Amino acid sequence: MNSRTYVPDMKEVDRKWLLVDAEGQTLGRLASEVSHLLQGKHRPTYTPHLDTGDHVVIINAEKIAFSEARGDRKKYYRHSGYPGGLREMTLTEMLNRHPERVLRLAVRGMLPRNRLGRVMLQKLKIYSGGDHPHSAQGPVAHELTGGVL
Repeated sequence: MNSRTYVPDMKEVDRKWLLVDAEGQTLGRLASEVSHLLQGKHRPTYTPHLDTGDHVVIINAEKIAFSEARGDRKKYYRHSGYPGGLREMTLTEMLNRHPERVLRLAVRGMLPRNRLGRVMLQKLKIYSGGDHPHSAQGPVAHELTGGVL
């Protein structure tokens, strides 16, 4: 009996373009499912050391759902590198100014922290409105399950 472990070749990975509507979705649950799609964990050919995931296009990023208390409590920090250069912004402020950045940071925190994770993050396209320039790729609407795939 010849039992060998199957490892997919990068040439045989068939990447799809998935369209996800973020309107009314909870931030963390949405980010969790999108990270699974980017990593390829929804495929039977998932391999941890290869990028077998799909391209994901998220629209309506400014319409994600969260409680009012969460919008005031959650803070985003950045530092300029200079003394006194720490800046903080609440979730509500960040969503008003940079709605794409909120989702990108949430998904980035759920991907591997290495070169492979950075490559996976490049396949994520986020848009605050309902329009996107990726219609030529033919993205298929993906219905979220509400939990991890």
